[in-house]
Amino acid sequence: MRPGPSSERAVIFSPAGRDAEEAAEQIRAVGLYANVCADFPALVREVESGAGAAVMSGAAIKSVDLQPLVAWLAEQPSWSDFPIVLLMDQIGGPEHDPEAAGLVQLLGNVSFIERPFHPTTLISVVGSAVRGRRRQYQTRAILQNLIESKTTLQTALDVGRLGAFEMKIQERRLEASDTFKSFFGRDPDEPLTLEEMEAAIHPDDQARRREAFDTAVMTGQDYNVEYRAVWRDGSVHWINTHATIFRGLDGRPATLIGVAFDVTARKIAEIEREKLVSQLAAERGALAELTATLEQRVGERTAELMKEVAAREKAQEQLRQAQKMESIGQLTGGVAHDFNNLLMAVVGNLELLRKRVPDDPRLYRLIDGALQGAERGASLTQRLLAFARQQDLNPAPIDLGGLVRGMSELLERSLGSRIVLRLSIADDLPPAAIDANQLELAILNLAINARDAMIDGGTIDIKVTKSRVTKDPALPSGNYLKLSVRDTGEGMSPEILAKAIDPFFSTKPLGKGTGLGLSMVHGLAVQLGGALQLASVVGKGTTATLILPIATAPAQIESPAPSSPKQPRSAVILFVDDDPLIAMSTTEMLEDLGHQVIGASSGPHALDILRSDRQIDLMMTDHLMPGMTGIELAAASREVRPRLPVLLATGYADLPEGVSTDVPRLAKPYHQDQLRDRLEQLLG
Repeated sequence: MRPGPSSERAVIFSPAGRDAEEAAEQIRAVGLYANVCADFPALVREVESGAGAAVMSGAAIKSVDLQPLVAWLAEQPSWSDFPIVLLMDQIGGPEHDPEAAGLVQLLGNVSFIERPFHPTTLISVVGSAVRGRRRQYQTRAILQNLIESKTTLQTALDVGRLGAFEMKIQERRLEASDTFKSFFGRDPDEPLTLEEMEAAIHPDDQARRREAFDTAVMTGQDYNVEYRAVWRDGSVHWINTHATIFRGLDGRPATLIGVAFDVTARKIAEIEREKLVSQLAAERGALAELTATLEQRVGERTAELMKEVAAREKAQEQLRQAQKMESIGQLTGGVAHDFNNLLMAVVGNLELLRKRVPDDPRLYRLIDGALQGAERGASLTQRLLAFARQQDLNPAPIDLGGLVRGMSELLERSLGSRIVLRLSIADDLPPAAIDANQLELAILNLAINARDAMIDGGTIDIKVTKSRVTKDPALPSGNYLKLSVRDTGEGMSPEILAKAIDPFFSTKPLGKGTGLGLSMVHGLAVQLGGALQLASVVGKGTTATLILPIATAPAQIESPAPSSPKQPRSAVILFVDDDPLIAMSTTEMLEDLGHQVIGASSGPHALDILRSDRQIDLMMTDHLMPGMTGIELAAASREVRPRLPVLLATGYADLPEGVSTDVPRLAKPYHQDQLRDRLEQLLG
């Protein structure tokens, strides 16, 4: 890769032996780019001309002048934090090694690799550094777009003589444009606080403006009001304001954003004679009220501010936790989705292989063992997707009390004879809007966690009741069903309880748990529109409570299974997938079921086939494909062949936010019998 402002190549300086060439070969072997520099000045030039990361020998940099590189790093723009990987002969980490700490202080974004190291360690660290550099380039592009958009907006505001402002409601902080400041008699370089702006509003207009503001906050209506601003020189100016309330993640009003313009000339013509008398009377009344109640109002306002500060700090902590969990969820969901695709190819090929190998029990055992391993992998990815809230759920109205009662025998067998299981289910419960299969797994998970917390045995209470939720930032106010699992075990300290739902966190011994159980339950509850709440006291036990939404329709009654299976028919199927492994295994499965398969590697390729005269009975497509997604392909296919059935195969519920579709779906990884049943449903 050539140098440039968005280059992702790794530049390497390690003059001893073949270290540099070997490192470059290892980096290139995984599809990354690498350039070897003959000396340190050459490396500095390559970094200045554009690179994704620098790899240097710790021994080599001891004998060179680092000042040119340090100067370049110091002059980086705000979006840039250039990554450097140092290959050290021996190091104990920046917190223990003064030399390493000095290098971090000098060079900034430094990662250390201690010799000797495995090639995968180098590849992993360099790959992470390059990906970080790529995100910096993306940040640069976003900042440039924001600057351009801000310039365009400011030009429009200046031409129209509109003053823009943004009010942080909870913090009581005002950000205003120069034009807006001028409406209050302030110069562009003078500050204008919210208190100063409110103080400048004409006393006769204070109540009307406050009423308009309170109405906008409570109802979400636009904030439209005219009021007078009194400048420091005593002159009065009329201001017309239009703004909109924006709410924060907790549902509370967070920001008021709008524009204002000066309508003094029009207003003076309307109320020239009346304004002097009205202004004098209002000022006398306001001054008398302020003098009489000043001490009380100061105390009340101080108390309000203290409450606002406490609420803001709590909201900020909740936001930081939510952002951390969302970032981990996105990463986990992406990895699980890719792993699902790999499992799809493994499961499909193993099932076909089992049908075609000679009648050899030993071979059957080996294939069955491989299939069981793939099934365990599928179960693990399902837990990861549950935590990431990206699994494909099928919520329906379900009798929650009946579901729990039906699990009692399974729970008793799973918990063992040393655990006493007690159920308490309220009468006349409304149906819950849940995915029954996934919720059963979640209840079993919570029960097993409770069992493991009681080494010497104990009691587990499962209770189902109806509950009213109000003032919960994680849930809309309303009626919910509450399912709690309480044990009499060891309990958890506040520090452990705070990390209990973090993915891969576990207090069990190594090898005894994945650390995904509570993460999965938490992700399922949130995806269903509810929440998971944990409470624990050391020495007394833990209570895990699932808050679940109530269904608006009656609970479903299971219909009897059909008496005999349908006779499958052969069909011509257009199969679309950009992954060659999945395309090969699925094509083999379809042909093994007696269907004729027409393959396509992309959405445009499939549309070309659909526009031809070839007979096609059904189209089966992947969702995430470059250029055109499966949803977009399904919509385009209806314009060409409106009556053609479409089946969407996807690793998780990865549809874009706000997009809904009636296209039938088949979750990956799927077995051949699941594929057969779904096709029979669609082909009639």
